[in-house]
Amino acid sequence: MIKIVVAILCGGRSSEHEISCISAGGILSAINREIYEPVLIGITRTAGRWVLIPENYSLGIVDGVLPIVPEDAQEISTDLHGFSVDGKPLHVDVIFPILHGPYGEDGTIQGFCEVANIPYVGSGVLASSVAMDKSFAKAIFEAHDMKVAQGILITTEQWANQRTACEMRLSMLTYPVFVKPARGGSSRGTTKVRSVEDFEDALKEAHRFDRKALIEEMVSGREIECAVLEMDGVVRTSAPGEVIIDNRFEFYDFEAKYLDGATAAKIPADIPEESRSEIRRLAALAFTALGCSGLARVDFFYRDNGQIVINELNTIPGFTPTSMFPNLWAESGIDYSQLIHELIKTALTRVNSVLGN
Repeated sequence: MIKIVVAILCGGRSSEHEISCISAGGILSAINREIYEPVLIGITRTAGRWVLIPENYSLGIVDGVLPIVPEDAQEISTDLHGFSVDGKPLHVDVIFPILHGPYGEDGTIQGFCEVANIPYVGSGVLASSVAMDKSFAKAIFEAHDMKVAQGILITTEQWANQRTACEMRLSMLTYPVFVKPARGGSSRGTTKVRSVEDFEDALKEAHRFDRKALIEEMVSGREIECAVLEMDGVVRTSAPGEVIIDNRFEFYDFEAKYLDGATAAKIPADIPEESRSEIRRLAALAFTALGCSGLARVDFFYRDNGQIVINELNTIPGFTPTSMFPNLWAESGIDYSQLIHELIKTALTRVNSVLGN
């Protein structure tokens, strides 16, 4: 049996480089070796070099240190004809991009795959780009009658040149607010702000990651997540799960997500059945509204009065051992290995064209 060669693409130049590496390690350990031959390709954080990572290279957290793509690994040449190493072609049947954040989750890698005509897992160029930019995604969610957090967008240029106008818009919001990069992830650059006096420092922090910053009123509610998977052309949703955060943390920030083991997941979420059904309906609606393909994780807030507020949609959710996406599907009857298989199968059968997905 000829195996399907799957290039697991990880790392990248975004602030989520390390999380991408951990996700790649999870996929590498769970992929079905009887069907697939994995090739681990990394993109270095500083120079953005494409390199071939040895399969025995550690991609886990060791003594609290997060993994990165090795800068001195063997370089891979990439062009519109595919990949090569030392002048020899490197055959790849399908790419599994597990690049979180900009330069990977935002349509850039998807565009490369489209032009090179290589099948790939996940959403196409437009859906990836729109989902990455929360300011655009929120407008689409609202257009489909979904509740979103109230907020405004401030760019670095607006804050520098139109500060008075920005402050007037800010005065219409109720504190506390969250200040975050519009095109970030893993809560990098996100700050909870309780008063106007602390706002400017938080805005500077968000602008370190993105020239566009979203300022949103805090939504008091429980964190509920729902996974979406495209199987045999049908959009399916998992049972929603709740992220329970240790009270030491102000919110679901980077450390709470990945470093401290300070969160727990309750699947299914302990909310009324009609609310679980509505969250699943909204997750599927968000997926189709943005034109997504393959997979997504959709995050919501569930208020005490039963109101459901959509927070965001992730087109390349985490695949770490503690990530919600694979755990939600495991509780819904699809284990990690089968999940990877279904994603690759969909990637190989989907029309690989900017007009086809």
